[in-house]
Order: sequence, then C-alpha cells, then structure tokens
Amino acid sequence: MDSVTQAALGAALGGAVLGRRLGRKSILIGALVATLPDLDVVLDYGDAVANITEHRGFSHSLFVLTGLATLLALLCARFAPARDISLQRWWWFFALMLITHPLLDALTTYGTQLFWPLDLQPAAWPIIFIIDPLYTLPLLIALGIALISNRIPKACLWGLAISSVYLVMAAGAKTLVEQRLAPVLAEQGLEDAPLLVQPTPFNTVLWRATVIDGDRYYESLISIFDGDHAPRLEPLIRNAELEEVALASQQGQRLDWFAGPFLRYETRQLDGSETLIATDIRLGFPGYHPFSFTLATLEDGRWEPLETTEEVDSPRDIRIETLARLAARAAGDTAALCASDFVQQEWRAEETLNRC
Repeated sequence: MDSVTQAALGAALGGAVLGRRLGRKSILIGALVATLPDLDVVLDYGDAVANITEHRGFSHSLFVLTGLATLLALLCARFAPARDISLQRWWWFFALMLITHPLLDALTTYGTQLFWPLDLQPAAWPIIFIIDPLYTLPLLIALGIALISNRIPKACLWGLAISSVYLVMAAGAKTLVEQRLAPVLAEQGLEDAPLLVQPTPFNTVLWRATVIDGDRYYESLISIFDGDHAPRLEPLIRNAELEEVALASQQGQRLDWFAGPFLRYETRQLDGSETLIATDIRLGFPGYHPFSFTLATLEDGRWEPLETTEEVDSPRDIRIETLARLAARAAGDTAALCASDFVQQEWRAEETLNRC
C-alpha cells in the first residue's frame, strides 16, 4: 500500500494501544514506525530486476519485524520516561504497527516476502488496490477526530473497525466475481489455468481477471453491478516461445519467481540492438503495465543474456478520461470499457474483437 495509508494505519494502531497513556505522541510514533519497512526503496541493487524483486523483502519479513518490535520494546521499557508502561504493552505497541504493514501489503497484487529468508514466492492475496481512498479515508478521519477531541483510543478504534470492515467487503466482492467467472472458465476448459483476480485502480467494485493459457492469455473486466452480463474473456498474445530465452538468465529466473506465469515477452529495437523484454502483466492495467525489463540482446543470431537489466518505460500513462471510463464500467456500463481497449495491436490475438 502507499505510504500515507501505511502511516495512517500505524498511527491508528498506536493511538488505540497507547493513546490513553501517551496521547498524541502515540499517533506520531505509530505513523513513523509503520513506515519503516518501506525504507528499503532507497536500496539500489544495481540491477532493475533485482530492485523490483527485492522490494518488500527482508524489511517486510515477519521474522525480522517481530525481532525489531522486540528490540524497540526492550529499549523503551528500559529507557523511556513512561516507566509505568509494561514491556508487554510496549511489545504490542510496536509489533502491531510493524507486522500489519506487510500483512496489508500482502493483500495487494505486488506480493510480499512475509517469510524471508525462506525461499518462498512472495505472498499475494489481492483484495485491494495499492491506493484505495475508501480504505484510507476512515483512518484519516478517525485520526483527525482523535487529534481534535483528544479521545484518541476510541476514535482510533472506530477508524480501524471501519477500514477492517471494508477489507471484509472487498474479500466478499472478490468471491462474488470469482463465482461469476467460474462457469465461463469451465466452458472454455480453463478451470485449472493460472488465474489472477484483482481490483482495478482505486476501487473494489470493478475487478480484472487474467488467465494464462500457453501462448494466449485472457483479460476480463467484471463489475459487481454487471447483473446477468456474463464475463467475456479477451484473448491476447504472450509470445511464450521467447520464455526459454528469458529463463536462460539469472534475472529472468528471478522475474519468473516473482511473477510466475504472468509474464509477457516481446522484442524491440533498443539502442540499435534487438532486445528481449519481459513485462509483468499482473501490475497496472492492460495497456498501462509499469514494469517491463530488458533481459537479453540478439548478437550474431544468438540471444545473449544481459549482465545488468534495465527497466523500460511504459508507453503511456493513465489519463483522466481512462479513469472516467473505468468508473462507468464499474457502475455496470459494459460498453464503457473493455480490458483490451488500450493494448497495442501487436498484443492482440487474431480472434480479439474491437469491442467486448
């Protein structure tokens, strides 16, 4: 999640646990401590793929953060002026602020290495977009009330309760979308295919489904307000024949570990060389994928893995008119937007129609 949301969540937790004893200081400390895990963004591993896949790594590990919470609790119990606060209370204060950060991140698509240093794929149970005002606003409003009224614990608890209910509703919306999608997948023999269902930007009403089927992958937009309108799978091309070349490099294998089968491959002329590029199609929106990486160049008819990968800029940015069409589609207007509307022509399968 974004830093504002993480700070708001930490501040609300801090106020709920020690607001009665520390007052407004509990909110300030909570906001600061809750953002500590994201300081890993300042680390540069010298490689684009490494920078992306190492983010939300050691600094988001439940093992590391539990240890950090214990250290901070011991230091405060020993040196803090508030001598009447027990070690156990300090521990819950820091543990809740630190551990909820990666747990909330794990509810987004990016993935979080909750159990680092164990060699496990990042955990991702996407029920919320990385920026969702309807989750963040109750926390911010509650903090505002807490600071003005000085009824800190009660206001913070209300903010936490409302935002938590929103997450439960988001999980319910995803379950509804998956149930609507299941018959369509079964009809096309894709019930066992890799599937990712995630919310579209800034809401939990309109959901995006991505299904991998060899060289084809399918995109679909499904709103909880679609009624009897059956989801339509729009076929696109992965260029899976380039996957073997991509996986020949250590960075390609790392990217595969990070994104699984949700990668698309293509070649482009970059700096005068034919270059193999892999795009993480989980993140962003069809036509607006932010993470693409160079993996190899063609030299004398052979693909040579790059020693250092680079990130390739997305060809476009999301515009206001796109967000307006997204909102209309979320409201149930099935003609307002298709999943493949902004995808380049070379990504489309032959059977893709112009409209969904």
